[in-house]
Amino acid sequence: MSTENEGTAVPPAPSAPPVPVDAPAAQPSQEGTAPAAGTGSTPPVPPAPASAPGAQAQGTPDQAGHGSAPGPMPGGSGSAPDPSWPPPPPPATPSYGDGGAGGGAGGWGSSYQPPEPKPGRRRGGLVAATLVAALVAGGLGGGLGYTLARNNDDTSGSTTVSASTSGGDVKRDPGTVAAVAARALPSTVTIEAESDSGEGGTGTGFVFDKQGHIVTNNHVVAGAVDGGKLTATFPNGKKYDAEVVGNAQGYDVAVIKLKNAPSDLQPLTLGDSDKVAVGDSTIAIGAPFGLSNTVTTGIISAKNRPVASSDGTGSQASYMSALQTDASINPGNSGGPLLDAQGNVIGINSAIQSTGNGGFGTGQSGSIGLGFAIPINQAKYVAQQLIKTGKPVYAKIGASVSLEEGSQGAQITDQGAGGSEAVEPGGPADKAGLRPGDVITKLDDRVIDSGPTLIGEIWTHKPGDKVTITYERGGKEHTVELTLGSRVGDN
Repeated sequence: MSTENEGTAVPPAPSAPPVPVDAPAAQPSQEGTAPAAGTGSTPPVPPAPASAPGAQAQGTPDQAGHGSAPGPMPGGSGSAPDPSWPPPPPPATPSYGDGGAGGGAGGWGSSYQPPEPKPGRRRGGLVAATLVAALVAGGLGGGLGYTLARNNDDTSGSTTVSASTSGGDVKRDPGTVAAVAARALPSTVTIEAESDSGEGGTGTGFVFDKQGHIVTNNHVVAGAVDGGKLTATFPNGKKYDAEVVGNAQGYDVAVIKLKNAPSDLQPLTLGDSDKVAVGDSTIAIGAPFGLSNTVTTGIISAKNRPVASSDGTGSQASYMSALQTDASINPGNSGGPLLDAQGNVIGINSAIQSTGNGGFGTGQSGSIGLGFAIPINQAKYVAQQLIKTGKPVYAKIGASVSLEEGSQGAQITDQGAGGSEAVEPGGPADKAGLRPGDVITKLDDRVIDSGPTLIGEIWTHKPGDKVTITYERGGKEHTVELTLGSRVGDN
C-alpha cells in the first residue's frame, strides 16, 4: 500500500497484534492419587485458587494524544511575499491527506514493544499458528453446533422452527450512503504518480467531464509534472495512462487527462459549497493507505476554516478557506471527492490535522476526525482555468502581509518580498489608500485574524471581484472597497 505523498515508499501490510501469553494453570492445593475403581467414595474436590496469576493483560498501549487545533498558521517575523502568491510553508501546519514524510512518537499502540522472537522462529510462524488455531476453534464450534442441531432434528416432537434461507431482496433508497456510493464510485479513480527518479505515491481523483479530465490535488501529481509516470485506475480495474494538464500549487488543485479515455465516462455532479451548512452529512471517497474505493461518512463540522498546509517536502504552502469534516480522511484520500447526502461534490479532500503518529506501521499521520476540503466552488474555477490555459490565476490585493500568528488581523508589512515595496504601486491596495502598518481585520463579513487567513479568503474570490476591506490605522477603524487584481501562474 502506498500514499499520495510523492517520494513515499510503499508500506508493508499491517502485522497481526502480538498473541497474549496464556495464564499459567492453577495448581491443586492437595496432591494424591485417584482412588481405585469400585471404591465407594471419592476424595473431596479442592477449592479453586482465588485468582490465577497473569490473568490480567499486560502492556496496554497508551492512547494517542490529540494534536493542536488546525489553526493558522506559521509563526515567524519579518515580512512575507504578496498574498497573491503563497509564502513559504509554515513550520507547523496540518499535513496533507497523505500525512507528509516522517512520523512521530506515540500514537496507535506505539508504546507497546513486542517481545523478541525466539531464535529459529519467525514472527510469520506465530501469525500462521494463530490463524490455524482460530480455524480449528471455529471448526470445532461448527461441528458441535451441527451435531446438536442434528440430534434435535432426530428428536420426535421437536418444536424448532426452520427459518427461511433467504431474506429477500435488499432495497436501498436513493438517499442512503450505499446508494450514493454506488453512483459515485464508478466516477472516482486511484492515481499513482511516479517521478523520473522512481519516487511516487498514491492519491485519488474524480471525473470532471466526458473528455477525460480528472480533478485531484496538486501534491498528488506534483512528482509527475516534469516527466514521470501517471496512471489512473477505476474501481472496475481498468487502468489508463494520464498526463498533467495543469497544476496550481497555491490552491493545491491539479487536472490530469486520461490517454485514450473511454467514451462512457460519467462526471460527478458538482454541488454548491456556498450553501453547505454545519451539520450537513458528508461522504468521502478515496484510497486511504492505498486501500482503493474506500467510503467513509461524517458531517460538516465547520466552514471557512483557515488552513495553510504543507506536505513537509519543502514545497511552498497551500492556503484555503476550507470545509472541515469529521469523515475519516487518511493518507491516500487526497484529491478524492467530498460528497453531500445527495451525492453532489462539495469539496476536494486535501489536508488533515493529526497527532503526527503513523498508521499501519508507515510512520504517516492518520485521521483524528479533523479533515479539510477545498470548497468545490473554488476548485471548479481553478480547474476550468487549468483546462483552458494550463496555468492558475490568483486574485490579489497587491500588498504583502505578515505571517505572524495572532488574532489581531493581517498587518501590511514595511517591506515586500525581495526588498520590493509592501504596497504595489498602482495596485488595488494602493488605489484604496492602504499603507504599510495598516491591520486588515475583515474582508467583507469574514473576520481576518492573520495573514494566512487573509490569503485564503482572497483566493476564494476571482480577479475583478469587488470586496470590502475593514482595517485599523492609529487605533481607528476604517472601511474601503477595492477591486481584486490578478496574478497568472505559480512562479
